[in-house]
Amino acid sequence: MSWDFYNTPFKMDSSDYLSERFIKRGAWTGHRRFGYDLVRNTKPKIIVELGTQYGTSFFSFCQAVKDGGLKSNCYAIDTWKGDPHSGFYGEEVYQAVSRFVNEEYSDFAKLIRTTFDDSLWCFQDESIDLLHIDGYHTYEAVKHDYSTWFRKIAKNGIILLHDISVNRADFGVYKLWDELKSYPHIEFNHSNGLGVVFPKGYDTFNKIMLNKENKFQNIYEDYS
Repeated sequence: MSWDFYNTPFKMDSSDYLSERFIKRGAWTGHRRFGYDLVRNTKPKIIVELGTQYGTSFFSFCQAVKDGGLKSNCYAIDTWKGDPHSGFYGEEVYQAVSRFVNEEYSDFAKLIRTTFDDSLWCFQDESIDLLHIDGYHTYEAVKHDYSTWFRKIAKNGIILLHDISVNRADFGVYKLWDELKSYPHIEFNHSNGLGVVFPKGYDTFNKIMLNKENKFQNIYEDYS
């Protein structure tokens, strides 16, 4: 049992209508390779993303599912209106993301256009294998997202938190991350930081991941 490293070109990069600002200027670009490999290796059955905006992270998860022929379902939850941290934007962002999902991943991916709280009922407790939290980044907001969605996480499930290295203005993900580091975790500091935490335990394969943290940091930081 081992962790496989992939170097597959990202389909989103060759899209003729996803512009440069949609796919290459966001901080999550530096984590795409890890996000792809994470899904290919752990094979989560249900993937949920809270906060999608341009789709950079979501598309990396979806491509891993498609390339690996995985039996996964992917859900992106967002209002696609923006917030004070990401900035507010128009309908063109949702239309671009929706079009790409429909063209490439319609068999297993779904966009849920509503607030995080209003979509909780869509998922059974302990059903989500991989949860990516990347919404409004004040401490109060991200703490609320983590707390309300915690019961939806499956045994040995994985939570990703973006922007754990940002310590300015009213960004507060780093504060929550400091609280969660009592759990088994992996930490990346590049591209605004990405936290990988196992709050409900970990299986044998996830233990392999934990033992490779230093190697992961060296390899995946090269993609930032």
